[in-house]
Amino acid sequence: MAKLPPPPLGFLFSHPAHFVACGFGSGLSPFAPGTAGTLFAWATFPLLAWAMAPTWLLVFLALAFAVGVAAAHRTGADLGVVDHGAIVWDEIVPFWLVLFLCPAGWLWQTAAFFLFRFFDIVKPWPANYFDEQVKNGFGVMTDDLFAAVYTIGVLLGASALLAHL
Repeated sequence: MAKLPPPPLGFLFSHPAHFVACGFGSGLSPFAPGTAGTLFAWATFPLLAWAMAPTWLLVFLALAFAVGVAAAHRTGADLGVVDHGAIVWDEIVPFWLVLFLCPAGWLWQTAAFFLFRFFDIVKPWPANYFDEQVKNGFGVMTDDLFAAVYTIGVLLGASALLAHL
């Protein structure tokens, strides 16, 4: 499929769902909006971790996922493309989860970033099922949730392996 241009800036402010789904503007990047959304998540996670106790952060992430389902659905419908590239909330929330569970340190976070982007692009099963078959906000959010699960699995496995060396 041909890459679609980002919507105009006015679209971002035309409905609250668009503002959320487009990652507060990070999804309007003309170059690699999914990567821009993931970078936004990485930049903002320290503030979330500072502002909330771990239990409340998990509650926040669950609510952010639910809001993302609705926001992605509305924004995709308004753009005429279910999973338009400008919709990046599906990268942001799952990457916040990755960072929450990631071993401490910049090296681990950098590995998490590249692993997450890899799994988001490659979409191994069942991520590809949600990407290809579930054409609504839930599918948009869930395929990236699986990218997060794969990323977390690799990070925790590598951490456990390194702890035994």
